[in-house]
Amino acid sequence: MAERQARVRLIRTEGGQRLDIPPGFMLGGDEALLRAEDGRLVVEPIRSASLLSVLEGLETLDEDWPTIDDPRPDDVRL
Repeated sequence: MAERQARVRLIRTEGGQRLDIPPGFMLGGDEALLRAEDGRLVVEPIRSASLLSVLEGLETLDEDWPTIDDPRPDDVRL
């Protein structure tokens, strides 16, 4: 598979440096992880954990739940 590439402009600011990411390369989300690897900068989006993965990570509850009186509701005429 051929890698996509684009030439981008690096802009120096008071706080550091930024680059403009072209539309075809924009990342989803609000945060990314930046790391230096073999003389390259690698930018990876930080993905939110899925609900299923969060639930799988929870410990099993060992609770005695109380019995709740839940009578059938009365019929309603509309």
